[in-house]
Amino acid sequence: MIPLKVSDLKQYAYCPRVVYYQYLMPVEKKTTFKMDYGKIEEARIDKLESRRKLKRYGISEGERIFHHWISSQRLGLSGKLDLLIKTEKEYFPVDFKFTDGKPQRNHVYQLCGYALILDDVHQTKVTKGFVYLIPKDDAVIFELSDPLKQDAVKMINDIREMIGTERMPPVVENRNKCYDCEYRNYCGDVF
Repeated sequence: MIPLKVSDLKQYAYCPRVVYYQYLMPVEKKTTFKMDYGKIEEARIDKLESRRKLKRYGISEGERIFHHWISSQRLGLSGKLDLLIKTEKEYFPVDFKFTDGKPQRNHVYQLCGYALILDDVHQTKVTKGFVYLIPKDDAVIFELSDPLKQDAVKMINDIREMIGTERMPPVVENRNKCYDCEYRNYCGDVF
């Protein structure tokens, strides 16, 4: 089984070619301003978040675990959660994003990946996760339903098939995604 990262789900949902380049054509990628600035902001948020109450997440009490590595051998999936909120009965994955817009479909699939690992490792059922929007200082809640998790498992299988067959995915329909892409220089059929 090809081991995958949770971030592969996010990237594949955004543009499958990003995952293709990472696994099949490891080329030097160009980091974008958003990527660099996001890392700086995450460090600032870590400091603030550790002092805040869980009220913004709709949770009264729980333990915060920052930068928590999780993995499932059964799923062949691993990743580093920005924040895990652990209560007596539940686990809540939280992913920090540096974006002014609302969370997108690819962010939800990344949360699903974390939920799948937590479900497997802790024999639990993660039903909710959060995307924390750094510029807005706001946490957006997402229901992590069984059908959504099943879609994430299908995506994991699709990624492994793409890697196994070494098949280049088609260009994404929304070419606006390509302007800020770290792999833009390698997609000759886009522009």
